[in-house]
Amino acid sequence: MIYFLEDDDSIRKLVIYGLESQGFEAEGFSLPSAFWRAMEQKAAELVLLDIMLPEEDGLQILKKLRAAPETRRLPVILLTAKNSEFDRVIGLDNGADDFISKPFSMLELIARIRAVLRRSQPAQSVREYRLGPLYVCPEQHIVRVDGQDVTLTNKEFELLCLLLDNQGLVLTRQVLMDRVWGFEAERENRTLDVHIRTLRVKLGAAGGLIETIRGVGYKLGSGT
Repeated sequence: MIYFLEDDDSIRKLVIYGLESQGFEAEGFSLPSAFWRAMEQKAAELVLLDIMLPEEDGLQILKKLRAAPETRRLPVILLTAKNSEFDRVIGLDNGADDFISKPFSMLELIARIRAVLRRSQPAQSVREYRLGPLYVCPEQHIVRVDGQDVTLTNKEFELLCLLLDNQGLVLTRQVLMDRVWGFEAERENRTLDVHIRTLRVKLGAAGGLIETIRGVGYKLGSGT
C-alpha cells in the first residue's frame, strides 16, 4: 500500500490514478490527520509526502515517522514545489529516501518508487556450508574443495545438499532415495551406493566426510 499526502486535489487524484494503473495499491489524503488515522489502521509500504501541507508540514511528518520504531525504515519520497538544493538537503538529511520536484512526470515517479522499494527490501540470506575443506552454496550451485571448484551431476548435488542439511544425522537409504530420486528403492537397487561412491571420489579430500552407517544409511560427519 502506498499512501500519498497531498492537499492539491488534482495532483493527488492524478497520482493515485497513475499508481493504480501500474498495479500499485494506493490511497490519497489531503490532511495529515487523515493520514495518521490510516496509518493506525494499516501500515504503508511507502509514503509520498508533500512538504507544504495544512495542520503540519511534511518535514514534521517525516521526523515523526523516523522517530517511531515501527516506521523508522518506512520508505518516504518527498514531492514538493520547493526545488532548491537547500530544500533537497534538508529533506534528505531528515531521512527522506528520495526527493522529487514538481512538476514531475508519472513515468519518473513510478521509476523512483520502484527503485526505492527495491532498495528497501531486506537482503536475502544465502545458505552457505563450510565443513573442513568443503564449501557449498546451494543457491549459487557452487561446490568447492580446498578452494577448487568441483563439478557434480544434479543428483550428486541434491544428495550432498540433503546430507549437509542434516549434518550429523543418519539418513536411511529409504529416506535418501525418496528425497533425491522420488521413488521407493528396491532392495537390489544400487543407485544410491553408486552415487555415494562417485560423490566421494569427486570430493577428494572432503569425500571422507560422508560416513557409511552399515545396515542403515549415510550421514555427513564433521571429518574430525
